[in-house]
Amino acid sequence: MSSPDPQVRAARNHATPAGGRRPVVAVTGAATGVGALLTERLAASEEIKQVVAVDERRGECDAAEWHILDVRDPAIAEKLRGADVVVHLALDLDLGSDAAARTAYNVRGTQTVLTAAAAAGVHRVVLCTSAMVYGALPDNELPLSEDAELRATAEATGVGDLLEIERLARRAPRAHPGLNVTVVRPAILVGGTDTALTRYFESPRLLVVAGSRPVWQFCHVEDLCSALEYAVLEKVDGELAVGCDGWLEQEEVEELSGIRRMELPSAVALGAAARLHRIGLTPSPAGDLAYTMYPWVVSGSRLHDAGWRARWTNEEVLAELLAEVAGRHTVAGRRLGRKDATAAGAAGATVALLGAAAVVRRARKARRR
Repeated sequence: MSSPDPQVRAARNHATPAGGRRPVVAVTGAATGVGALLTERLAASEEIKQVVAVDERRGECDAAEWHILDVRDPAIAEKLRGADVVVHLALDLDLGSDAAARTAYNVRGTQTVLTAAAAAGVHRVVLCTSAMVYGALPDNELPLSEDAELRATAEATGVGDLLEIERLARRAPRAHPGLNVTVVRPAILVGGTDTALTRYFESPRLLVVAGSRPVWQFCHVEDLCSALEYAVLEKVDGELAVGCDGWLEQEEVEELSGIRRMELPSAVALGAAARLHRIGLTPSPAGDLAYTMYPWVVSGSRLHDAGWRARWTNEEVLAELLAEVAGRHTVAGRRLGRKDATAAGAAGATVALLGAAAVVRRARKARRR
């Protein structure tokens, strides 16, 4: 992994937040995932006075002040009192979650945190969504600027929730004058994550939809935490995109991964994905496929202008992702057990998809009876 530029390291070590004092920072979702990593990072920083950790269970960072509650509980306002900045990371984007329950948690939680932060006198809230909100479209520029229109639809996993969070972020400063809201949008997040896009690399063959132009940009969780810290310390604000510099073409991904492609016509791939999801065989809706078909690469220019640089390259993050998913086997977004995986590996992805299609046909016949 490459080291940060010396000038960038110096800027990190000596820059201070606006006002010149060390902030108290509250982190929601602090017990697991990105929240846990950020909590540890901020607690170890000499630029941070105190970290207030909020989650439904206690995490492992002993240096933080813990409060155990659901972020949808209005009592959170009292827990945030005294904080200068809130980083809201309590989101449910799990593939296995019930969609309605997931939306209720994500949207209501964000609403409550924004309102509570304003009531508690917090001056800055940092939200984390995804670069997926730009949408994956054949006419997207390479790369997209932060100001590009958000053209995603709610058809992919969790993207509808993220778009609603983006709307809440834009409305909040008008509803709560004096509240600054910064939104961070990472590219494909890697590092202990499980998403439809990381599962793509668990497949025996990389599905390529005929006529599409896949390009790949990743974001390591360490770089995301670094970008979030920049926002916390007020080195940058507004709408921020974060990811590795540049991107990888599909052919480069195949060469680096050693996984061969399986190309299918668009109608076949999208139709099968929709049917398999509808009958509950796969966790990923057909909308997830668009993000493996068309570009949604981001420039990250605002962070770059502030002196931030990604420490990880796309090649390095892909290598880490492949190491993480080694031994896992997924077809059409569905994880297979060892017995099924052996069969899929022996027969190839085409046979696995044909088997899934047969299940769809059987389900249709059962419904007609």
